[in-house]
Amino acid sequence: MAAAITLAAPAYADHPGTAHHKVVAVEDITFKPGPATLPPGVQFAVLHGSPSEEGPFVMRLKFPAGYAIPPHTHPEEEHVTVLSGGFGIGTGEQFDAAKAPILKPGSFVQISTGMAHFVRIEDETLVQINAIGPFGITYVDPADDPRGTN
Repeated sequence: MAAAITLAAPAYADHPGTAHHKVVAVEDITFKPGPATLPPGVQFAVLHGSPSEEGPFVMRLKFPAGYAIPPHTHPEEEHVTVLSGGFGIGTGEQFDAAKAPILKPGSFVQISTGMAHFVRIEDETLVQINAIGPFGITYVDPADDPRGTN
């Protein structure tokens, strides 16, 4: 006699935001210059939530060829998925391109809260970032901060 298997579905009815879903078609994504927290040249589009508000958010960043982000940290964990191009990331307080291998599309990176890291881009690249806001960036060397708050 076969035993019936019952899977208990989690009760999401009380969780805000689960009463509906959100669809963002690729043709509806509009990239804007900025954000001001990153060196000039990058473009971004927020797909869900807001990096400046409390709660989860999803954002895409489009980097031009030859782009770099100096060593920095974030106040929350960061999840990065490479969608196209190649994403080079290394850890530490000194930028060292040799320690930032280029990851292919489909690759994933989890960056722990407060971990110093840096980014290098060789070819135009698109990544998706999932994190919890409010999100911020603190440069290891304040002189690297494009906001000029050194």
